[in-house]
Amino acid sequence: MAVTERTVLQFSPTLTAKVHPLVIFNICDCYVRRPDQTERVIGTLLGSVLPDGTVDIRNSYAVPHSEFSEQVALDIDYHHNMLISQQKVNPKEVIVGWYSTGLGVTGSSVLIHEFYSGEVPNPIHLTVDTGFSNGEGTVKAYVSSNLSLSHGEQQQAGGRQAGDRQLPLAAQFQEIPLDLRMVEAERVGFDILKTTMTDKLPTDLEGMEASMERLLALIDDVYKYVDSVDEGRVAPDNNVGRFLWDAVESLPKLSPAIFDKLVNDSLQDNMLLLYLSSITRTQLTLAEKLNTAAQVL
Repeated sequence: MAVTERTVLQFSPTLTAKVHPLVIFNICDCYVRRPDQTERVIGTLLGSVLPDGTVDIRNSYAVPHSEFSEQVALDIDYHHNMLISQQKVNPKEVIVGWYSTGLGVTGSSVLIHEFYSGEVPNPIHLTVDTGFSNGEGTVKAYVSSNLSLSHGEQQQAGGRQAGDRQLPLAAQFQEIPLDLRMVEAERVGFDILKTTMTDKLPTDLEGMEASMERLLALIDDVYKYVDSVDEGRVAPDNNVGRFLWDAVESLPKLSPAIFDKLVNDSLQDNMLLLYLSSITRTQLTLAEKLNTAAQVL
């Protein structure tokens, strides 16, 4: 009688994810507003799967929980109620994973990931380092790879073949590629969040000034490149030349006077919107105070 054994380690397939800046801002806001005794914040990630297989994370909400002695208690009813409310507004957004604040994966993350594995197959685990352990807010994405032992035996004498038995060993979190794309206005706020300390949040004009300074620096780099090519210090690149030509051609043909008028008109419209929003906020505050006074009386 001959007996053969084989051991196989099984991993789940690798995914890629794309997260919108709104999700990062929402996670940071929930972390700031957390209870004093809570060390980290966890929550649900909402989004969809793109045709190319990329997980698009577009929204999130926090889920109350408590952790003690490597045990985790989630408010499942709150989670389901929030999911129903979110899908009433955005029915196309489904659960794609969960998030937690902190650096890396902890022991209790396995229990939370197991719960979300029952909500959606192969969920994404997003971590946001709100403690700035490495000097900046690191954002990473993981998937859990189930490690199991496949144990099979073949018995030739009796002509019987026993089926494979899956012996679970552990759950291994593997980091996956994460794409964080944002427009210039979102980049200004995200750069502030990445720094460990800031005196104050920039105003709209200060944010515009920072964007213009970055734009001028890029234009200076283009001038230096063109001068270097023209003087023969750098070999010309046809692809870069076509890109610069398309960028110049995309600019509208406007005189300086017309351009200044458009900028001033846009600035006045923005100031009017700020004024109207301030009036609306003041009116709502007065109405709330009058309502409170009426209830007291």
